[in-house]
Amino acid sequence: MEYIIQAGQLLLGISILVVLHEFGHYITARAFKTKVESFYLFFNPWFSIWKKKIGDTEYGIGWLPLGGYVKIAGMIDESMDKEQLAKDPEPWEFRSKPTWQRLIIMLGGVIVNVLVAFVIYAMVLFTWGEQYIPANNATYGVYCDSLMVDLGFNQNDKIIALDGNPVGDDVTYGEIKVQLLLDGIKEVTVDRNTKKVNISIPVDFDQMVLRDGAKELFTIEVPFIIEGVTPGMPAEAAGFMAGDKVVAVDGIRVAGISHTTALTKGRVSEKILFTVLRNNKETDLEVTTTDKGMIGVDRKIAPQILKVKVKEYGFFESIPAGVSKTGNVMKRYIDQFKLIFSKEGITQIGGFGTIAKIYGSEWIWRTFWERTAFISVMLAVMNLLPIPALDGGHVMFLTYEMITRRKPNEKLMEYAQVGGMLLLLTFMLYANGMDVFRAFTG
Repeated sequence: MEYIIQAGQLLLGISILVVLHEFGHYITARAFKTKVESFYLFFNPWFSIWKKKIGDTEYGIGWLPLGGYVKIAGMIDESMDKEQLAKDPEPWEFRSKPTWQRLIIMLGGVIVNVLVAFVIYAMVLFTWGEQYIPANNATYGVYCDSLMVDLGFNQNDKIIALDGNPVGDDVTYGEIKVQLLLDGIKEVTVDRNTKKVNISIPVDFDQMVLRDGAKELFTIEVPFIIEGVTPGMPAEAAGFMAGDKVVAVDGIRVAGISHTTALTKGRVSEKILFTVLRNNKETDLEVTTTDKGMIGVDRKIAPQILKVKVKEYGFFESIPAGVSKTGNVMKRYIDQFKLIFSKEGITQIGGFGTIAKIYGSEWIWRTFWERTAFISVMLAVMNLLPIPALDGGHVMFLTYEMITRRKPNEKLMEYAQVGGMLLLLTFMLYANGMDVFRAFTG
């Protein structure tokens, strides 16, 4: 069921974004009286699921869900329609239009993707606002994974400065992780039991993270306080009670929920010795997990224990906030390219399976729209890469034409288009192949 929900969200999100991206090309082409022959969601080699011709344009849905396209008359694109290009240009063809008009048509899809991201982010902020736990409110510090421990971090450390700059009141640990990966932070200052400790960050820290496959550098830690016990589950039989605080697992002192989870994850039908603090006394409780690794307790989560910051936005307030959010997401995505095209980063690339996981295993509308906005930014940036067969490739040739006032040779553009398509196909096969490889190897 989890995979069905992920696939459903991916299909809906990509369908919305593809239609709107292609609409950006379509509407700008029509604005400059350029004939659009086809407008398709998904590709349709050999046959279409549905199609209907209205005026000069055939609208349709293909069967191959790898994107979509608009076929603009007189343009060298993936259709490679050499028969039309061999004829003299018609006034309604793409190649007959001034360079600046062709440039706007090619940028139309990217512009719409950015606008879509802005509208989604603004409306999410207007509808739901923001709720987050600032790093400075994380009273119990963080739980660190093994990589961070190796660098000198301790469980329950509180990060208070990066390169000597105090952590701001609105900065979250999620943002701190991004800064460590992308901003070349050299030193982190932590509060460790009221003492300041400086920890050096290696120059190749980003590559270390990718090499180790560290998914969470650190997470906000809170005490494991039991809120309720499920009747009929092992915890009830073992004597757990509401209000118990877990302080050790199999004799290992724990820092909180995340630490406890790390020590018990994957242990099915197995005895575990928990030490709990009850009425200021420590008590040992032995419990055998179920065949799903559960014991049957509810525990308080971070928002119930720590101070959550809430921001609400009126309609007009959400507009500049949406612009700021879109710009920040775009900047950070561009910054990530130095990781993607690195020795370690190339092994982390994924295809549709990886993108589907972005949505998560539950269908939550706020999450769906936020992830769709992020993918819209991703599509905008990727489409601007100067690779023939992408919008950025056409923009590259048009920019050359505007500077030199000479059109590139059509044969050269045809070869470049074919080369670009082969490059993209190779990349897609590699990315989706990595998804399959990870699925089988874990």
